Amino acid sequence: MTVHFIGAGPGAADLITLRASRIIAESPACLYAGSLVPAELLTLCPDDAEVIDTARLSLDEIIEQIIAFDAAGLDVARLHSGDPSIYSAVAEQVRRLDAAGVAYDIVPGVPAFTAAAAALGRELTVPGVSQSIVLTRVSTLSTAMPPGEDLRSLGRSGATMVVHLGAHRIEQIVDELSENYGSDCPAAVVAFASRPDEVVLRGTLATLVDQVHAAGITKTAVVIVGRVLAAEGFPDSYLYSATRSRTTH
Repeated sequence: MTVHFIGAGPGAADLITLRASRIIAESPACLYAGSLVPAELLTLCPDDAEVIDTARLSLDEIIEQIIAFDAAGLDVARLHSGDPSIYSAVAEQVRRLDAAGVAYDIVPGVPAFTAAAAALGRELTVPGVSQSIVLTRVSTLSTAMPPGEDLRSLGRSGATMVVHLGAHRIEQIVDELSENYGSDCPAAVVAFASRPDEVVLRGTLATLVDQVHAAGITKTAVVIVGRVLAAEGFPDSYLYSATRSRTTH
């Protein structure tokens, strides 16, 4: 039997992969993060599936439930918001499943930052402007940032900066990034990306704090900072250049 860790996407129920949809429909057990995963996805579960909201369960309780399903010979669809590769708390779960000898696989999903970029109508890697993206967050009481991963240090690259889980620390984000990016640098906040209640704010580092407070955004938001957000006059990429050889062999 297999535990399938599934990226359920940023919020819109139709932003999941065909593979994820199939696995959910075939799994007799489903564990999902109720506060983040859209309830519409649960309609894909078999009618007789055992469906459990893990929002109020501890890590040990979640693992105990998964191991029990595995012992009963049941495949498990374990739904996480976004993509399991970032900020998903999958690492500590699979560590315990490895120790217990429980088989698992991981199904990628649409991460929140790509949904936010789509809402902004912007590519985050623009030729001649930025070819790198820094995905990061700010320290919280629950999880500190490792040494050297503070925003001031990361911002020295000038790369497109994407800050997750930080709307409640917007003053700190703006203060630490302004040093390297400048107060006039284009910036945006997208809250509840892809959902019906999506909120999109566009401005600069100088205006972002007031905009976020005025909109009442405190969580479930992505902050994006970089010149790519207002890039104009940049060179075309070589990908579709007329000078590029398209001879096939």
